Amino acid sequence: MRRALNPLKRLLRRSKAADDSAILYGAIVAQARLPAFYRVFAVPDTLEGRFALLGLHLFAVLHRLRSGGAEARDLAQSLMDRFIRDMETVLREQGVSDLKIPKTMRRLAGANLARLQAYEEALGQGRDALAAEVAAALPMADDEARIAAGRLAAYVEVMVISMEKVPLASLREGEVAFPDPGASLA
Repeated sequence: MRRALNPLKRLLRRSKAADDSAILYGAIVAQARLPAFYRVFAVPDTLEGRFALLGLHLFAVLHRLRSGGAEARDLAQSLMDRFIRDMETVLREQGVSDLKIPKTMRRLAGANLARLQAYEEALGQGRDALAAEVAAALPMADDEARIAAGRLAAYVEVMVISMEKVPLASLREGEVAFPDPGASLA
């Protein structure tokens, strides 16, 4: 009898992860929308600029969740699912037709996954490698992107270190103390 309940328990756990991911995703979006990124770091306040910043913050949280076991993996998957749904909503708001949504989503999801993997690899190679990956994601001219990416790479390093200290329970509650974006410039 006990085995029959296991599938139900797993479904309930995923439902809890989905609820938790909504709060966490909201915290990530709120941080990525801080005016400092657009004023101090000079990231263009455009769809592409906002997407690049969202990706950096998402990366830091997912990086933290990688080391958290099965419960963290469920939350990470739910967080990615929420991100994908958010991308689809944005595409619809931008006027992409229903017929083009699936193909566009596959392309964007693949590009996003590649970007997150590139950040992960670059993080282990040092700030210059990370800055190069960040610059590639920014919708800016090369020189401007290099300057902004150097600053953003320092911020991402601080963010990753601070995420390591955040307990999984806090992440589930959306209680994430992201670093001050201006402090990484000091």
